[in-house]
Amino acid sequence: MKKIIPSEISTSEMHSYLLNAIAPRPIAFVSTVDAAGKVNLSPYSCFNFFGANPAIFVFSPTRSVRGNALKHTLENIQETKECTVNIVTYDFVHQMSLSSTAYDKGVNEFVKAGLTETPSDIVAPPRVAESPVQFECKLREVMPMGDEGGAGNLVICEVVCIHVNENYLNEEGVLDSAKLDLMGRMGGNLYVRASGDALLGIQKPIQKKGIGIDQLPLHIIESNILTGNHLAQLANVDHIPTETELSTIETPQTSSSEENHTLAAHLINKGMINEAWKVLLF
Repeated sequence: MKKIIPSEISTSEMHSYLLNAIAPRPIAFVSTVDAAGKVNLSPYSCFNFFGANPAIFVFSPTRSVRGNALKHTLENIQETKECTVNIVTYDFVHQMSLSSTAYDKGVNEFVKAGLTETPSDIVAPPRVAESPVQFECKLREVMPMGDEGGAGNLVICEVVCIHVNENYLNEEGVLDSAKLDLMGRMGGNLYVRASGDALLGIQKPIQKKGIGIDQLPLHIIESNILTGNHLAQLANVDHIPTETELSTIETPQTSSSEENHTLAAHLINKGMINEAWKVLLF
């Protein structure tokens, strides 16, 4: 492993390591207005939510690594104490990227990127009409992390109103991640599209306690074929299935332990956990 001490490398090098390693990152597409009412729109991938009661967003307009300049978003939100945060989908990801151009202060990025302003209900900044989920926010606090290039400024906001395009709700009225087609930020010029085969369903051990990998039979733990991910899926059960419980499951016949484990890995990859258990146990 290469060892890196942040104080011993340049800010640009540190920035590169962070952008590539801490990914994919959700994107806050933030609109603000200044004291004169001029609109600004800019994306920030140093972003997430922190709590639901109250609903808190934090994003960071970082000081320019090269020139140490402050972002117009930060200046505006400090003046007016309001913003909107709009999620970014594949349908307008290139327009979002275009809006990140370092236009002069006072230039409206909605116009430059060909996006549509829609009035907010509570705050002054407009929302991005193309975004399927839009949040109106009030500023709670700005926490500067430093005064040199590359330093972050944590903008802590409280969500005061949410607008959701109902076409993206499922039958239960819940946002459907598969429908949203969200975009995430990687390092360099890379993004990730959270849809199709990129989505991976993982059962959460909330209602039951998984037995844990340490409780699996030794021949499974020591397998040269099953990976840690395979073992974790097998171990996410509250007990090892009995022969009676698996008696109605039919699986192909194999002739060796290696074939058993190879078949089990294939079954686990397809989400057929009980079938994999039968191959491995009986």
